[in-house]
Amino acid sequence: MIASDHSSGPRSFSTTPAVVPAPVSIEDALRNGWLEIWYQPKIDLKRKCLAGAEALARIRHPHDGLLLPENFLPHLDDENLAKLTEHALLTALRDWDSFAEAGFSLHLAINVPASALAKTPIAALVTQNRPRSESWPGLILEVTEDQIVRNISLAKEHAGELKACGVTLSIDDFGAGYSSFSSLRHLPFAEIKLDTSFVKACAIDATNAAICQTAIDLAHRFGSVAVAEGVEHMTDLQALVVMGCDFGQGVMVAPPMPKDPFLELLRQRTNVPHAQGQPVSPMPVAADRVA
Repeated sequence: MIASDHSSGPRSFSTTPAVVPAPVSIEDALRNGWLEIWYQPKIDLKRKCLAGAEALARIRHPHDGLLLPENFLPHLDDENLAKLTEHALLTALRDWDSFAEAGFSLHLAINVPASALAKTPIAALVTQNRPRSESWPGLILEVTEDQIVRNISLAKEHAGELKACGVTLSIDDFGAGYSSFSSLRHLPFAEIKLDTSFVKACAIDATNAAICQTAIDLAHRFGSVAVAEGVEHMTDLQALVVMGCDFGQGVMVAPPMPKDPFLELLRQRTNVPHAQGQPVSPMPVAADRVA
């Protein structure tokens, strides 16, 4: 994920630096191998199984420890954001092959700034580096609502070529910006991600519940799906299921984690052997929590 993610709450992996670090150069991070891509599961709330995962950027600095996006993204210009986007894109495509070899066909998503749609040859990179397996479900690019509305013509310009190579658009942090529905209806997007500020306490806060329900209904009217991000409490998850929300992610289900622990989690949940085998059914994830 190229924007700050919403992985608050208890975690299996320590992500909080002891001190506020100095700005880190993306060039240094890439050159020294400090940049990591972690994954947070996304679950299908209706089928109660794993639907995919969102890729999240981390920097493991030798002195400052593990840095979250808010520690390095605010200092990046468009050129460096493009470099980070390309790295996340190529890593997600390579990792998909690793997951597939272990028997998991996952729908992966990365968060990109709108500027990267113009500065990064995303369609060409995907065409050249995409998995060749027939089971590859494509890639999702998440762009925040405020950015996509400000750059609606740019998004429309690139949406066609992206779709042709298996890439679809997602409107991230929906409800937090100032979207123009008249503009969005002309943009082909695959999903709307409900902003975590409205997902939080949606089971007891009438205003948040109304906003979530409206966003879910809007997504369905557009022929898309609704994804709730930042789910931290079982009551909120249950409320979202009742509202008809399609997918959810958050620390209540699973925190972000590096590739290898994520793959190990999948194997544990499905009892898939470590050797390459036949594709398996989707992994049940926290089924008891969404029943």
